[in-house]
Amino acid sequence: MTEPMTQETVSPRAWPLLPLLFFLAVFLGSGLYYTSLGKDFAFYQIKAPVVAMAAIVVSMLMARFAGQRINTSVDRLLTGIGHPNLLLMCLVFLLAGAFASVSDSIGSVEATVQLGLRIIPAEWVLPALFLISAFIATAMGTSMGTIAATAPIAVGFATATGLSMPLALGAVVGGAMFGDNLSMISDTTIAATRSQGVSLKDKFRVNVWIALPAALLTLLVLVVAGGSEHAVEHKPFEFVRVVPYLLVFGLALCGLHVLPVLITGILVAGITGMVLQPEYSLATMNGAIYKGFEGMFEIMLLSMLIGGLSQLMTDQGGTRWVIERIHGLTRLLKLPLQKAGEVGTALLVVFANVFVANNTVAIVLTGEMAKDIANDHDVDLRRSASLLDIFSCVVQGLIPYGAQVLLACSIAQLSPLALIGSIYYCWLLALAGMVAIFLSRPRLKASA
Repeated sequence: MTEPMTQETVSPRAWPLLPLLFFLAVFLGSGLYYTSLGKDFAFYQIKAPVVAMAAIVVSMLMARFAGQRINTSVDRLLTGIGHPNLLLMCLVFLLAGAFASVSDSIGSVEATVQLGLRIIPAEWVLPALFLISAFIATAMGTSMGTIAATAPIAVGFATATGLSMPLALGAVVGGAMFGDNLSMISDTTIAATRSQGVSLKDKFRVNVWIALPAALLTLLVLVVAGGSEHAVEHKPFEFVRVVPYLLVFGLALCGLHVLPVLITGILVAGITGMVLQPEYSLATMNGAIYKGFEGMFEIMLLSMLIGGLSQLMTDQGGTRWVIERIHGLTRLLKLPLQKAGEVGTALLVVFANVFVANNTVAIVLTGEMAKDIANDHDVDLRRSASLLDIFSCVVQGLIPYGAQVLLACSIAQLSPLALIGSIYYCWLLALAGMVAIFLSRPRLKASA
């Protein structure tokens, strides 16, 4: 079997990007078209996994015309689909769907919402959702697990208070991305610091002065957006039904891995249902779990196919072409040396993330090039690590085919484009990052 070229030896070429551009054109174009017609679930009229599969076929045919054997392309497709990060993501999808389904079947979501409404005034629900998600994501180091645990509660709050569903989910996704960006155990933080050769604490010190103002502005926006008048209907509830969610939040804050957190939540929710409801049996629990699996099938399949397509594009030189174009642009920018380097680093990871749809992979792909840019432009390596993490989280939280947005939308049955405009934290983080670049003062770079 022909060995695939590495990122260091592959020739940069633009044509491997065409299949992803085809997918984006059909996915976004069809969604906008059906939205203009007033169709419900406009972005689900044309099934995204089918379009992704068509894009993969196009990519493999293009590779064949370029001289690569079809068998080799299939092997590389499977390598992309089987990436550990992607497999973990798919397991999170399945378990998140199962936990949401089992919890809903025993009345846990409704009870948790009613408890929350007795503690949190209705006008403070949005900032509370943001803060809860931010704390959980910081503790867990994963935005996916945070969204899986918190999004069903956000849906319940929005239903009970009359709040906008996109605003409620946007608060959750924004808080999740805040924690993912700053957490010491986040894979994006680890990838960014290792690629730049800096310590976790040094990157955090630089990062927090950019992320924290964005978070405070987000809280202010959410307080205003939440309004002051909501018709809240308080209903009686049993506190014991809240236990599965409290347990999941507690385990998450303790830093336990997302998979055992969700598995524990499913088991406790099922046992709670069997104790409280005589008719709730193992078969009922089994059916609820499978129903949750079914609800996540489409986004899980789409994520796998996009992962495989990204691998094909990377192997064929598409991602390297983007990276080198950005590197070349950096040299041409009529900006002070360090500012040009920081702009180049941000653009580098932004475009890589758009094409690979995974912030950790985007950082890994661009890390060495970002370090070269930092050294060429006298950029502090702590600063370049921070910019890699910040702008990858911005893009990951806003692309409509990213795992975080897809997961939240799947739980709420919401259009991706209806959500991304309400993820205020990611928009404000992008603004804070750009302001930090253009207001920065020259400083000595850290040693590698």
